[in-house]
Amino acid sequence: MAPRPALADEDLDRERESQARLRAIDARLRALDAKRHDLIAEMRRLSAEQKALYDQRQAPQDEVQRLYDEHGTLGARIGELRAQRDAARRELEAAVIALRELKLSFAPGERLRPEPIRREIAELEHRQQTRALPLEEENALIARLRQRHRDLQTAEAQTSVVADHELQRKAAEARIAAARAEVERLGREAVDARSRRDAKMAEVRAKLVAAGSLVADLRSKGRARAGVMAEVDAVSREIAELDREGRRILGEVRARREEARRTVRQYAPGRGRPPAAMVDATADAQLQELLKRGKITLGG
Repeated sequence: MAPRPALADEDLDRERESQARLRAIDARLRALDAKRHDLIAEMRRLSAEQKALYDQRQAPQDEVQRLYDEHGTLGARIGELRAQRDAARRELEAAVIALRELKLSFAPGERLRPEPIRREIAELEHRQQTRALPLEEENALIARLRQRHRDLQTAEAQTSVVADHELQRKAAEARIAAARAEVERLGREAVDARSRRDAKMAEVRAKLVAAGSLVADLRSKGRARAGVMAEVDAVSREIAELDREGRRILGEVRARREEARRTVRQYAPGRGRPPAAMVDATADAQLQELLKRGKITLGG
């Protein structure tokens, strides 16, 4: 069996402290590695959620752009309808003025029509024949009959002129009616276009609210991911520091092992230098004595 020389109490204490510290480092490294693994999984989850939110945000943005385009098209259409309605109103005003001018262009005799005059004459004659009137009223009635007979003659002579005037009047009135109908139609179409444009703007606002909510979620996820990344960096720095400390302690342990080997070679009993195998066995025995609680590992 290889010799196991006793070490100084001071060296034993140092080696035990090193062993305890290495075990503590190893345990801490395993815990930090597990924590970093969980943090990386959390960061990947947040990244996936960010990507999903970004993809979801594209659809409302595209929809907002489409609604903006439709809103702009309706706005241009409203402008066109407004211009057309103003033109139709001017046309209506011109038609009304033309009718008034047409009526003023007719002489009083040219506006007389035989049928109403004949009816009035018949009523006056019936009144004269069926009623006993005072002399003054009867004379006035007779004068009215004579005037209406003259008017009838004039109207019968101007029948073609009156007919032509009537056609012109009806044409002017039809123009007014058509212009008024066009104004009303353009007004209704403009109201409908404004209603649809306002509805588009309401949809735009709703989509913007939805997109804003997604952006807020994206920012929240980004802040959470940045926090996780900061934790990962902190854990990685601690792992690196512990790794450096563990390597330093292991270096010291190896240095002591080499020192133990040199001591064995120097003070081994017997003649000459001991065989290398015996030296190594003795040094290993000493190291095993120092590390009798178990093997030390780092990091995993």
